[in-house]
Amino acid sequence: MKIATTTLQLREPRSVDEALVMMNEDAPLTPVAGCTDVFVTLNFGQQPARRFINLWPLDELRGISEDGEALRIGALTTYTELIRSDVVNRRMPALVAAAREVGGVQIQNRGTLAGNVANGSPAGDSLPVLAVADAVVVLRSVSGERRIPVTEIYTGYRATVIRPDELIVAIEIPRTDGAQWFRKVGTRAAQAISKVVMAAVRGPEPRVAFGSVAATVVRVPRTERALADGATIEEAQRVLAAEITPIDDVRSTAAYRLRVAGNLLGQWWTETV
Repeated sequence: MKIATTTLQLREPRSVDEALVMMNEDAPLTPVAGCTDVFVTLNFGQQPARRFINLWPLDELRGISEDGEALRIGALTTYTELIRSDVVNRRMPALVAAAREVGGVQIQNRGTLAGNVANGSPAGDSLPVLAVADAVVVLRSVSGERRIPVTEIYTGYRATVIRPDELIVAIEIPRTDGAQWFRKVGTRAAQAISKVVMAAVRGPEPRVAFGSVAATVVRVPRTERALADGATIEEAQRVLAAEITPIDDVRSTAAYRLRVAGNLLGQWWTETV
């Protein structure tokens, strides 16, 4: 059953500072911007929140820039903006590849990078890329800013360390050296939730992350270490099989996910020689 919109409240701040005051003094408020997830849950009657704060008009949260060695991406940056950005294409082609496979063009026009982070789904297409890039999530409240590595944001399925009075204002990505790689496996390339999604960077210290194989997006440090120490890809695939524990669900089986994850690891290693 759909949720009646007459039961909902929406606050409309005129600036980030005003939004932070509202978040602090009028909690609980659920931040919304592109609404690509919220509208779906409202339509299916599965949205627990009833009080929202609209961030979409706040241009302070937009923009892509280079800040020294770091790439700074505003919270409201859409997937379309990532795809079209020369600096993102140059510095983070894997993030562009992930953005191209998020829904259709309409979703790419509205969906935001911070929304994908805040949503916390382990199937989020951008999250493995951010994990291997050692991205940092910039949080702000009336009491100041916190910078949290994206790999430390999640405490469980769709659960984060973000406080009720905090907003994501940006994602910062340090210089990423090495060949980047991204692959999503699903029933379709886009407009479908991934069965397994992987991102990796091949350098002196390989980095590998998976989505849809655990309650959160995960780096695989034992597999990374094996490859860095000179293990063959077959040996690394065996390490990976012992390191991740996928589950059965409506989209796929644990056995399938385990097999696909190993195959993706091998494909990445072969294609980035």
